[in-house]
Amino acid sequence: MSRSITGAVARWSRGPRRRAVVTVASVTAAAAALGVLAGGTAVAGTAGKSAAKAVVTRAALDPALTAGRGASVGFAEQEAENAVTDGTVIGPGRDAYTLPAEASGRSAVTLQPGQYVDFTLPAAANAINVRYSIPDAPAGGGRTSPLKVAVDGGAARTMTLTSQYAWLYNQYPFSNDPDADLLHPDYWVTECGCVPQATTPTPVFAKPFRPNHFYDEQRLLLGRTYKAGQTVRLSVPAGAAATTVDLMDSQLVAPPKVDLLAANVLAFGADPTGRRESADAIDKAVAFARRAHLKVYIPPGTYQVNRHIVVDHVTIEGAGNWYTVIKGHQVDLATPAPDNSVHTGVGFYGKDAAAGGSSDVHLSGFAIQGDVRERIDTDQVNGIGGSLSDSTIDGLYIQHTKVGMWFDGPMSNLRITDNVIVDQIADGINFHTGVTHSAIAGNFLRNTGDDALAMWSEKTEDADNTIDHNTVQTPVLANGIAVYGGSDNTVSANLIADPIREGSALQVGSRFGSEAFTGKLSITDNTTVRAGTYELNWKIGLGAIWFYALEKNIDADIQVTGDHFLDSTYNAIMLVSDFPVKDLYSITGVHFKDIQVDGTGTSVLSARAKGGATFENVDARNVGAVGVNNCGSFNFPATGSEFTVTDLGGNDGGGTTGPWLAPWELPNTITCNDRPAVVPPPAPSAW
Repeated sequence: MSRSITGAVARWSRGPRRRAVVTVASVTAAAAALGVLAGGTAVAGTAGKSAAKAVVTRAALDPALTAGRGASVGFAEQEAENAVTDGTVIGPGRDAYTLPAEASGRSAVTLQPGQYVDFTLPAAANAINVRYSIPDAPAGGGRTSPLKVAVDGGAARTMTLTSQYAWLYNQYPFSNDPDADLLHPDYWVTECGCVPQATTPTPVFAKPFRPNHFYDEQRLLLGRTYKAGQTVRLSVPAGAAATTVDLMDSQLVAPPKVDLLAANVLAFGADPTGRRESADAIDKAVAFARRAHLKVYIPPGTYQVNRHIVVDHVTIEGAGNWYTVIKGHQVDLATPAPDNSVHTGVGFYGKDAAAGGSSDVHLSGFAIQGDVRERIDTDQVNGIGGSLSDSTIDGLYIQHTKVGMWFDGPMSNLRITDNVIVDQIADGINFHTGVTHSAIAGNFLRNTGDDALAMWSEKTEDADNTIDHNTVQTPVLANGIAVYGGSDNTVSANLIADPIREGSALQVGSRFGSEAFTGKLSITDNTTVRAGTYELNWKIGLGAIWFYALEKNIDADIQVTGDHFLDSTYNAIMLVSDFPVKDLYSITGVHFKDIQVDGTGTSVLSARAKGGATFENVDARNVGAVGVNNCGSFNFPATGSEFTVTDLGGNDGGGTTGPWLAPWELPNTITCNDRPAVVPPPAPSAW
């Protein structure tokens, strides 16, 4: 999602955004230091209760609090702040542009050379994944640094960490240069409350300006299986960079899959060492497999692919995403493509919808690792792209592309299941324009640079789609899950944690040129954790779920049922319209039922639009401010707020000011506090 802030009002816009059977052969360091300490408490050597205890979490919470929500994954998540360490615990802290804010659970551990963090394995494992941050190079562009990995004091292996895919700066669409001046001095800048080029004297901003996107992650096969109770030590050797460890995932990876009755890419010249380009060989295997009615099999190895592999009526399987890696460089195009791309890179693409699209495509069991280090919205450098109907994508690992999967419809009947998408410059998965009867289910996404999951009904509505049982963690910019227009879509049983800035966990938005909401939208049985972020441009707190009427009324049948909003930084629920259009558009037809709100820094409901909503069996506790902050559309008529709150019964609990939905607040009492004081709630607990 692209954003531009121009003039005195924040305005938002979006840019693009024969049979072959072969057996298997075998920022500156100073800025980094400031980032470490900002936004949270730093405590040396205080983590870890017992060397023998393995603390397993989901979204940095006791898994019991998220039961039945999110993806079922094959790994166990362990937060560094719960492990044994002689390093420094940073956080918790939620202030944007700081290391704690972008960490899972808003806390991590910083290791200086010679320091360690010990994780006790909760179950047998032969592989780990480490989420970390190391400083940028002084002039930007990243650096590498070693991290030692040893189990129970055995021989150490070395992971080579990199910050080449982290550390962005400045205004959207960001820069890799920490010393860059403002990219858009003609835009409104919230730090000065001004348009710099129209301001005298010209404001000066500290550099680097708005550092963000600090973390990356790296996987390692350990070479053997270790038992539960054994200790994995991550340590920083002498001469290495200070390293912040956020978490470690451990898992038992199954042996590689072998498919003998397939068109093996090795038979067509693919190079599993990654030294030679393999795109042409994979193309040949795909063409042969289509003629021979075979699958394509990509055995273990790393295959260099520096352009799109166009797929249609084909099944491509790898040996498993830990073993089969399709990896490429970003390549400059000699002249811009018709879609204004200036780069290409590794990706599997269906044909354009305008050319009929692709269908009957099935991709599974491999990794796609790109080389995208800057955000250029016109570039087609996504892991999966194009138009894919009647197709499946399952069990992929996608890292360092612009968007994990971006689909331009019209297209129908695509199922995306059990994939891991991490460290993206922009979105995780986006259904863009006319995607219907499709599903995104059981996927795990972390550290996206924009909406992790989105349905964007630009020009043609997305309809009858489902986003179900996915886990989203730490989207750096924008929302965990966003729905922009469309009809009869469902967002259900997802787990969304730790959105950072300019968005929150769940958004329903009339914006970006999207078609109106029609039919029914169901938002059911989701859990949000540490959401309800601070909107840096508006300087107000958002809701963990927020509705935004910017370009049209939101007046479809919207059912928000069975959701849990845990530890919201500001509000649990917000309905808002931008000030210049506050009297043009309204939000109606939204129904909240069987909701649990456990902890808000401010209110349960913040109403900043005209319209209304109904509430039934919404139970709340640990509410930091008045339960309903009802500003309406800010006209403050004598008849009450322009937003009507309808109590359908069973709305219980509250906080520091009494019941969250008290009779005196109904139906439209003006209780407007534009920026109420934040009362941090206690940690969530069993209801």
